[in-house]
Amino acid sequence: MTPTPLRLLARRLRGQAQWAALVAGLLALCWGLPTGAALAAEPVQSAEADTGEGFPESATTDYLALGLEDLMNMTVTSVSRKSQPVSEAAAAVFVITQEDIRRSGVTSIAEALRMAPGIEVARIDANKWAITSRGFNGRFANKLLVLFDGRTVYTPLFSGVFWDRQDTMLEDIDRIEVIRGPGAALWGANAVNGVINIITRPSGDTLGTLVTATGGTKERAIGAARYGRQLGEDSTIRVFGKYTNRAADDDLSGRAANNGWTSLRGGFRLDSEISGQDSLTLQGDISRENVHETYVDIVPDLHSFDHTTPVFGANLLSRWKHSYSDTADLGLQFYYDRTDTKLGVLDEQRDTVDVDFQNRFALTEDQEVVWGGGFRYGHDRLLNPTSFLVLSPPSQDNYLFSSFLQDNIALVPERIHLILGSKFEVNSYTGFEVQPNARLIWTPNRQHTVWGAVSRAVRTPSRGEESLSLYQASPIPGVLTHLNGNDNLQAEELIAYELGYRVEPSSALSLDLAAFYNRYRKLSIFKTGTSPELSTPFPPLVAFPLNLGNFGRAETCGVELAADYKALPWWRLRGAYTYLHILSTEMDPGAIFGNVKGENPEHQVSLRSSMDLPKQVELDLWLRYVSSLNFLDTVSAQSIPIGSYLTLDARIAWKPWQQVEISLVGQNLLQAQHREFLSQQINTQATQVSRGMYGKVDWHF
Repeated sequence: MTPTPLRLLARRLRGQAQWAALVAGLLALCWGLPTGAALAAEPVQSAEADTGEGFPESATTDYLALGLEDLMNMTVTSVSRKSQPVSEAAAAVFVITQEDIRRSGVTSIAEALRMAPGIEVARIDANKWAITSRGFNGRFANKLLVLFDGRTVYTPLFSGVFWDRQDTMLEDIDRIEVIRGPGAALWGANAVNGVINIITRPSGDTLGTLVTATGGTKERAIGAARYGRQLGEDSTIRVFGKYTNRAADDDLSGRAANNGWTSLRGGFRLDSEISGQDSLTLQGDISRENVHETYVDIVPDLHSFDHTTPVFGANLLSRWKHSYSDTADLGLQFYYDRTDTKLGVLDEQRDTVDVDFQNRFALTEDQEVVWGGGFRYGHDRLLNPTSFLVLSPPSQDNYLFSSFLQDNIALVPERIHLILGSKFEVNSYTGFEVQPNARLIWTPNRQHTVWGAVSRAVRTPSRGEESLSLYQASPIPGVLTHLNGNDNLQAEELIAYELGYRVEPSSALSLDLAAFYNRYRKLSIFKTGTSPELSTPFPPLVAFPLNLGNFGRAETCGVELAADYKALPWWRLRGAYTYLHILSTEMDPGAIFGNVKGENPEHQVSLRSSMDLPKQVELDLWLRYVSSLNFLDTVSAQSIPIGSYLTLDARIAWKPWQQVEISLVGQNLLQAQHREFLSQQINTQATQVSRGMYGKVDWHF
């Protein structure tokens, strides 16, 4: 009988029993843990809220003191572009809170996303990740829209995200809203498989001074400082600075590789209540990074070289909101973004200007309408320092006009709601696109919620897909492959069917289940040309052309489960399980799809345990399992398997004083190192994720 994922997980756990015993022994030696009876007898001391200006974060409600009903009523804004409880959202939504981030011990936003079901997070090396939702993962994954305080951070170079650039003081993040499934009806193209919205805290919630210092084996040094203060009666401001130095991951032989990462960034946020109805936010960031990487198998002679990529980024955002009532408001947002990146194979400068407007009002007593529009303009300048990769023309403008409309109709007040909406866009690549959806949510009582949705979403082509010319090695000696872009690409299409169920069977347990079936059409993949290219930039080598086009189709389905169990007043367990199945992949004759089925894990399991122990001590454990992958190497045409892995993170923290927290974190404790993903297209050195440990001190004053 084929073992189930849970049985495989149990076998892994039994095989790692010695590690569990070692961790427990170390904790017992470092701190006298009382017995279960003593824990039950001794009350857990929770920090009292301090209303003083210098300790605003202590006023945050204790995470373990929250009831499950409080968590289900947590406010989200990304599902419907308005504030609403999670329990009323007709979508597969998961919220990663500030306390989740703090207690998990993660040091980057990318790693924090591992907590969400349905999200695939794979580390390529110390500064690169492959992140997506519901399949089609890769370093240049292009079906996931990512927002940072409402600012779109995907790059039109490849419609994906450079995850090393998405950083701030993690202590300033209020929450990360993760929506699995299409969000295109509100957020537009590229919100195909999901939307991630990273939302920082208002400056009024971060008054006083915070200094943090982190050091360890892999996190060599992370230092950050933030200061917030009141400006008059109605305005607050904060400023911050952060320095990061991360060590490189090892290569496949266990030797140190060249993929370390240093960054320096700073920023500010100003929030002002102009009047009882008007509020204004102004914020900005500036950063400079040095990203180390090693390029391998570079044509024509398959050589390798080390490179340090300098990255400069700056952005400025302003947001104004006017509230007429609890059911009517309007908002206007503007941002400017500048990036300057000098990769070893391509230099890019990009400027983006974006304006977004929205209005919400009650059309009738049982109807609420949200509508709006926007305009985005981008300008890039590209320099091609190599002859094997060229994007032309060297400079290009792109634009996007958009509008959206959503109508929330209460068919049965407080019980059944029908949500109809669509996004309308005109872009510089494919012209006019329509992305409608219909959602129905039924809440028979407080304990149960059922919802369903049918959506159409599109993924528009990127600058790279339009003008790519990339020479790569091939399995045939003396022959290269030549990847060619296509300026006549159509948008990729998705029709998605979703069904969800939330239930709170008791005051101690809540479950959130989502199932989906996705049907993709016009996927952009390569197809072999009809005749070889005898003339190349690398004579006497010849090349076989691979031409990009809408040659692919696929069907996927899956199930995602999130569970929250409050075992005891001082102990909370949170679990997540993801099942993803690629039903079919089809392509035109001669097209090359790769191995989509093997490049996405079929099973993922996450289990987090959070304990508030006596004497102001916290103990957090995070166990994760990811099933195996199987890549197809485009150079050798051979299969490259990456085995499943089981890993454990552990964090113990102590507050000797109310203003100071000292924590010790161990990451990937169950093995010395493991591999998670394969670099694709432009190959960089293969690495493994190593075991690490760091200590951290937080000081509020």
